Amino acid sequence: MERVTLRIPKQQIEEVEQLVDSGEFPNRSEAIRSAVREMINEQQDGPTEQSGKRTWAKV
Repeated sequence: MERVTLRIPKQQIEEVEQLVDSGEFPNRSEAIRSAVREMINEQQDGPTEQSGKRTWAKV
């Protein structure tokens, strides 16, 4: 597994911590990995605003 360093707003980290504290994820890393998997899956499915799926920012 690769290590990635990223900056995330404090409020979002606090929300991730709440997910960990509630037992939904074992740790922050797994919560973030899950979010990345969801984003990739939605991109592969061809998300559109009409389908109600989230559109991800493209840089």
